[in-house]
Amino acid sequence: MTASERRRAWRTTWLLVAFMLVNFADKTVLGLVAAPVMADLHLTRAQFGTASAAFFALFSLAALGGSFLTRTVRTPVLLLGMALLWSAAQLPMLLGVAGFGVLVATRVLLGAAEGPATPVAVHHLHGWFEERDRTLPTALFLASAAVGVAVAAPVLGAVTAAWGWRWAFGVVGLAGLVWAAVWLRYGEEGPLAPPVGRRPAGDAPVEQRSAGSVPVGQRPAGSVPAGRRPTGGASVGGGSVPYRKVLLSRTWLSAAFGAFAAFWTVSATLTWAADYFQEVSGLGLRRASLLIMLAALAKGTAMLVHGLLVQRAGRRAAVGLRPRVPLPAGVKSGLVLLLSGAATLAFAATDALWLKAVLLLGPMAVSDIIMTVAQTSVSRISPADRRGVTLGALTCVFALAGILAPAVTGRLVDAGETVADGYLGAYGTMAGLTMLAGVAVTLFLRPERDARRLGVAEATVVRG
Repeated sequence: MTASERRRAWRTTWLLVAFMLVNFADKTVLGLVAAPVMADLHLTRAQFGTASAAFFALFSLAALGGSFLTRTVRTPVLLLGMALLWSAAQLPMLLGVAGFGVLVATRVLLGAAEGPATPVAVHHLHGWFEERDRTLPTALFLASAAVGVAVAAPVLGAVTAAWGWRWAFGVVGLAGLVWAAVWLRYGEEGPLAPPVGRRPAGDAPVEQRSAGSVPVGQRPAGSVPAGRRPTGGASVGGGSVPYRKVLLSRTWLSAAFGAFAAFWTVSATLTWAADYFQEVSGLGLRRASLLIMLAALAKGTAMLVHGLLVQRAGRRAAVGLRPRVPLPAGVKSGLVLLLSGAATLAFAATDALWLKAVLLLGPMAVSDIIMTVAQTSVSRISPADRRGVTLGALTCVFALAGILAPAVTGRLVDAGETVADGYLGAYGTMAGLTMLAGVAVTLFLRPERDARRLGVAEATVVRG
């Protein structure tokens, strides 16, 4: 990769980090304003949980459908369209007459627009980086979700206190419009991006085409930068590996289960953490928001540290040095999930706020590492022209946790003799699911082994 390409690759990474910040601010806003929304609209916790779960009504299907579009529509265009739809879904809540029905409808629209965000963005990002360099930018991209929560919690808390909960929706809607304007100018595809659309009969092979990376809407379909061609198991046509073989591999299945468990934790926390700390721990909204912000930062830090360690391990391997911890990535990630699940159980059982904080900011924060591992593992076992769809299928599966977690948690809390008892059952469910996923990842997640079995080579850029 040339110096110019590396600069553009990292510019794209930072733009996608901002994309994810807006994405998770959109997701977080409803949970942060839970108390005033329930009071103003006269909702029970079960009703509020239903409204939150409405976000995921079309999320999974949209994730898969949007990912199929990566085969015919360029990813910069898809990302721009999603950002515009996010804003269109948030801004109606500024209207004083917008009630429960509008809230549910806009959350459904927002979920449909955000469903493809992660797989399409990761697919786009991996078009800029070779296989050995992908973990750190992927970790940075996914960690920005936690940063989005961390930034959104105090900012939207302050907006709500100053202008009311409706303006919290308005602020994130406007943020989406700002990002879309910047992306329209700078969004471009990378040298490893696979061709899109159908190549007319008689056209030159894709590796002989000549077209530079250009902003949204200007690059011809099916072209790559001059003198360069992507490698890594992808064919110009339909791909060399059937989808079913990738999706039924042990690596894909265990990655999906691990990501499902991690996203269950994320979804339940986004919706109910503020209520939990206020009702069970007796904190005010500001202190609860601060703790949520710190927890999100801890998750993001854990993902970034993991990305740096994986990058360093890759450099050691490239010069023939042995790994410092000679265990498969699946074993390491599975043990992390087991640790996080045990910490979640302890968090629910203790009444000591200081211990809850230690567990929340320490071992519970590392569960999101599996999100990075799952994305890079699925990308590793997928041919480049199939990568968008297999990543979309991964999101389709783990996003089901977004439908189930808020609603199940709300019902468990309402069913408890007390709010505290209800939350004990909800966090116990979360802990058990995380530990089961840890076992599956430990035993079955082996991307290099499955890539060899499927015949998928590492992705590199070859100069002509």
